[in-house]
Amino acid sequence: MSVTLAPAAFERVSRYVAETPGALGLRFGVTRTGCSGWQHTADLAREQREGDTVFEQDGVRIYVDPISLPLVDGTQIDFLKQGLGEQFVFRNPNASAECGCGESFTTAADAA
Repeated sequence: MSVTLAPAAFERVSRYVAETPGALGLRFGVTRTGCSGWQHTADLAREQREGDTVFEQDGVRIYVDPISLPLVDGTQIDFLKQGLGEQFVFRNPNASAECGCGESFTTAADAA
């Protein structure tokens, strides 16, 4: 099981954590939403919650709740700059389809 940060995402998350008092790392998971069912969520973690799995990459911790873990296992988080825009991008091997706008995804288990 793993969730990893690409170099650009690692740099961005490291800076956010260092600049935010009380931040422990990145909280990553999913929520039910959108036309395809699931949407990735990312925020700063301020506490470790019961059942969290914690991944650590070069001193940066990634906290994942037990419901999200099977849906995000193996995901690589990247950070891209395109023109004037910047965004986190999630390369999730569990996503079998995405909605047209790319905001939500479906897994093979959802389709079954």
